[in-house]
Order: sequence, then C-alpha cells, then structure tokens
Amino acid sequence: MSQADHVLRRGALRRGDSGPRVSALRDLLLRAGVDVPGAPRPGGAGPDGTGPDGTGPDGTEELDTFGTALEQAVRAFQQARGLRADGVVGRQTSRALDGARWRLGDRVLRYVPGHLLHGDDVVALQSRLLSLGLLDDRRDGRYGPRTEAGVQELQRSCGTAADGVVGPATVDALRRLDRSVGGGDASALRDAERTAQARRRTGHVVLVHPAHGGDDPGALGHGLREADVVLDLAQRLEGRLAASGTAVVLSRGATQEPSAEDAADLADAVGADVVLALHCDALTPVRGSADPARLPASPARGVATFSWGSATSRSVEGARLAGLVHREVLARTGLADLRTHTWDTDVLRLTRMPAVRVELGYLTSPEDAAELADPAFRDRCAEALAAAVHRFFLEADQDVPTGLLPVVAAPSG
Repeated sequence: MSQADHVLRRGALRRGDSGPRVSALRDLLLRAGVDVPGAPRPGGAGPDGTGPDGTGPDGTEELDTFGTALEQAVRAFQQARGLRADGVVGRQTSRALDGARWRLGDRVLRYVPGHLLHGDDVVALQSRLLSLGLLDDRRDGRYGPRTEAGVQELQRSCGTAADGVVGPATVDALRRLDRSVGGGDASALRDAERTAQARRRTGHVVLVHPAHGGDDPGALGHGLREADVVLDLAQRLEGRLAASGTAVVLSRGATQEPSAEDAADLADAVGADVVLALHCDALTPVRGSADPARLPASPARGVATFSWGSATSRSVEGARLAGLVHREVLARTGLADLRTHTWDTDVLRLTRMPAVRVELGYLTSPEDAAELADPAFRDRCAEALAAAVHRFFLEADQDVPTGLLPVVAAPSG
C-alpha cells in the first residue's frame, strides 16, 4: 500500500480530521515541496522554530490535526496542480501528492498491466516523447501501452534494446535529445486534427458519463440524489442526440458504478468523438458540523464547466467544447454563471478525445434543487447539451448564435 493509499484508506480527509492519516498527509505535502506551516523539516527545526518532532515550545503544535493552516497548504497544492482547490484530500489530490515526489530518473519505469505507474516522472517522460513525435496521446501521467510504444520507438532509434523500460540509459538519451528539440504543443495540434477529421465525417459518437451510480449516490440535497438526476439527464440527452443521427453511448445504467478509467476505456473502445461527464454539486459542511446525509441549504448555486488542464498543458479542443456547453446551458436554463475552468481530474485527463465535465447546479441550493426536480427543466438542460455538441462539429461559417440552434426533440413514448 502506497502512502497515498494509506491516507485515503478510510475516505477523504478534510479540516477537522485528526489521527495518523493527517500526519501521513503532512509528509506527502513535504515530499511534494509544499511549505506546510509547523511541519518538521528533515533533520532539523521547523520553519517557525519548532523542533524535529514539530512541537513548539508551548506544546500547541498538533501534527495529527487537520487545521486551517494545513487546509491552506492543501489548497495551494491543488491550485498549482490544476485540481479543484477545495482543501479536501480525496482520490485526485492524494494521487497527485503521491506522484509529485517522483522526478524522471528517480526510478525505473515500465509498463505493468493492471498496475500502471503514475507520477511527475511519467508526465516529464510523456512531454519529451510528445515533443519528439513519439507519442500519440496526451500527458495523462500513466505509464500505459501507448507510452511504452513511444519509449520502444525511441530506443530503436538510439540503437538500444527496445524493451520499453526507462532506465538510466534511456533517460540519458532523452536528455541528449532535449537540447535539439523544442517548440509547439504537439498534443494541442493532435487535438485540433482529430476534431477536423470528425467534422468531415457524418455520424458522430458521443460518450455520456453520468456520475456515480450503483451504491454511490453522489451529492445529496433536498430529496435529490446526484446519481439519479444525472442519469435522467443523460437519458434525455441520448434521445435528443439519437434523433438527430448522433450515436450515444451511456457509461452506465441505474445499477453500475464505472470508474473514470472505465469511462475512458469505453470512450476509446467505441471510438467516441467527445465525452460529456454529467455531475451536480453540493456544498459539503466541515466534518463534524452536520450529518453528511442531510446537507444544509447553502448559498452556492449555478453551473460550472471544466475541460482538462494541468500545470503544464491543457486540451484546447476540450476548452472550446466546455465554452459551448457553458454558454448553451446559461442561455437555455438561466442558472447562475460559475464560469468555465480547467481541471486535472481523471475523466478529463484519461480521455484522448475532447471531454467536458459539467456541474449542473447545487443540490444543496433550494433554488437549483427545485429546478433540477422539474422534468421540463431537465429537458432544457438536455437541449442545451445537445446544441453544444452539434455546434462543436460545425464549421465556423455554419455556426449560429448561442441559444438559437434548434434541437430535434426525442421521440415520445
């Protein structure tokens, strides 16, 4: 079990938690180069004069307590990494912390099916392979079969054994080549070319990924479950896109709970042109302040859309699709505008095609929840999403103003 797995073995960490997992989190932040107030530094005093064990002269420093200072350090790390800066250490943040401790050359990299290595060293490797034209994928930070194929091609060109294992000799070859290669974002160029090819075809394929499902209800509020709301939205969207000749694949039914990796693999398998991940949001209270199953009303409300982006790169076509989705939803529903953002979250990072995550309202908002409970409102949301998908594949001279593209209604019955 990795240290990141240890941190999350009993669920997400947030302000108000305490215990050994919090101490492990502090260690992960330090290894990632984050300045953690009051945390001990290897072999000496802390930044404010604390001793090697992190306790100050008055004994008030608590290394196993998740307080405000630690939350601020987590938020700073999340913001720098393109993650959602909510101060909660969930799966995404924990994985990023675990990966941040690796630099290219620190360890031997190889493809192990079912146990993919991930980390900053893999991202650095993928960036260099992309610049050399040896990788046809984005920098997802996983040492998978496409990355292995790129390494093997590099090794063949250098006259070494093409075993796909990145050891000292392969790292040295990359460093020598770095001095002669540069310029451009190969990943962005590939994104644009994929969209151009899809635009020239008829019969597009859209993967719709309604979040959660199975035993995971997602966000809760005002009698609504996120998993139910987004599945209903997905089915309404499926009908509208199918009626206009677009093939739609849903990643789940009512009882399934596919992971982000499952959704990305399915998108590849069906040859999806775009991916839409549907979510609703909720303002979760600090642990211990309320029953998480009965979330209080909150002032937070509105729609936000996200495309893939990290500290070093982004999906240009994903950002364009996110903008179209966001504007259509605003024009057709009247939800509050929470803007478009980049986010280095799994379902966006792992998909090769343009992908958008849309957060359609807050279930903890009385106003948003009342709208989302209305079937007519869900129809308008589905129309907005369908219009955005259609516009994404139009040539510039064929596009229409936001909110005016007619959408074929789903067949009745």
